[in-house]
Amino acid sequence: MFSIDNMKPFVGRDKELERLEDLSKSGRACLVVIKGRRRIGKSRLAEEFGKNKKFLSFSGLAPVKALTAQDQRNAFALQLATLFHLPPLIFTDWSNAFAQLAKCLTKKPSVVLFDEISWMGSKDPTFIPKLKVWWDLELQNHPSIVLILCGSISTWIDKNIINSTAFFGRVSLYLELTELSISQCRKLLNLQGFKGSELDFFKIISVTGGVPWYLEQIQAHQSADENIKRLCFEKSGLLVHEFDRIFNDLFSSRGEIYKKIIKILSQGMKNHSALQKALAYSPSGTLSQHLNALEICGFISKHPNWSLKTGKIGKLTLYRLSDNYLRFYIHYIEPNLSKIEQGSFLEVPLSSLPGWEPMLGFQLENLLLKNRSLIYRALGIYAQDIVMDNPYSQKSSGRKKGCQIDYLVQMRSHTLFVCEVKMRRRELGLEVIDAMKTKIAALSLPKGFGISPVLFHLGPISDALLNSNYFYRIIDISDL
Repeated sequence: MFSIDNMKPFVGRDKELERLEDLSKSGRACLVVIKGRRRIGKSRLAEEFGKNKKFLSFSGLAPVKALTAQDQRNAFALQLATLFHLPPLIFTDWSNAFAQLAKCLTKKPSVVLFDEISWMGSKDPTFIPKLKVWWDLELQNHPSIVLILCGSISTWIDKNIINSTAFFGRVSLYLELTELSISQCRKLLNLQGFKGSELDFFKIISVTGGVPWYLEQIQAHQSADENIKRLCFEKSGLLVHEFDRIFNDLFSSRGEIYKKIIKILSQGMKNHSALQKALAYSPSGTLSQHLNALEICGFISKHPNWSLKTGKIGKLTLYRLSDNYLRFYIHYIEPNLSKIEQGSFLEVPLSSLPGWEPMLGFQLENLLLKNRSLIYRALGIYAQDIVMDNPYSQKSSGRKKGCQIDYLVQMRSHTLFVCEVKMRRRELGLEVIDAMKTKIAALSLPKGFGISPVLFHLGPISDALLNSNYFYRIIDISDL
């Protein structure tokens, strides 16, 4: 049985744990699917749920070129024999492997985890049909069992389990894990003993996002800059080669095209036609499929524009690189890989990196977009009163100028909150008002609408800005 003692702190996922616990009390066998990006904590959630139960964990082997279906069965056999102290086992068929596991189960409340199930079953087309038969004929006779299927390749899980007729009506619960919230990230770092300032904290999550495994690598005795350098700019740094692992593990031979899309979006939001042009793609559904796969994996997000007049979604959809680590890698790790390999990048101050502060500001926008409930609370509004809220882009035409708004909230009361996000070490002054006035002047407003400019900032701001009475609210992000 898998030991879950002495684990690192577990933070968040309260709703997910509650739903899992409710299932385990149902008195019947339950099938659960958990998906989410690499390192997001899928297996860790399963372990936390199983810590007061018999917990049996099986994991597929990471795909490499010569790996076969028999290699995956051999790995399963070894894990099964180790868990139950059995003599060496050999399975040439998944049905035999599943039958042997069923023999080892008891009436005790048990959690069985098939981790990285896409790796486990991708080499054998009979894996899914045999898993389905095993569930129908065997496992449902064990009412105290919760079988959890999880993996990082969300597209495979969608195709073979969630949208498959084989498992229609059999899955009791789907869970899609996203990044931890800002407050949960702070709690996790606090539990690890990190004592840095608010700016240090935001530096760390600007690089890592809310990915739990990345945050768990932060060492309390080091400053934010020291941690970032150790993880990202040392030759053996854990995040130096994480980018390639993500795309090799998830997309295998197709990884290069996904990397190209990510790199284009790292320069800013793009619509479908702009991406198609940048990739030199012919008009077809292929690009849409790639974008959908990246969205399912949690690496990009799409933000539809909408009509301010009608509140209805328009034809233009902007795609955004929403994963903070991927953007940081593309802008700062990849261009300096040769220096990192030589060990000559460690003495470079982070603040001297080109475009460092604007990049941190953009990363901060990403974090806020993933924590919209914090924004609503800071603005004193409720989700049910919002027509639409997203980054907003207005194309230039003969009658109007183009403009890009970091975050626009349209209320049913015809109030528009025009939000600007700034992160600086130096004092922010009245120049931000001029920039906001330019954006608002360009915005094509329907009759009867009102504008409330809002500033979200991290770092010092001048007394003149505070006393200007221009902004509806000036919100210090550290207060969130």
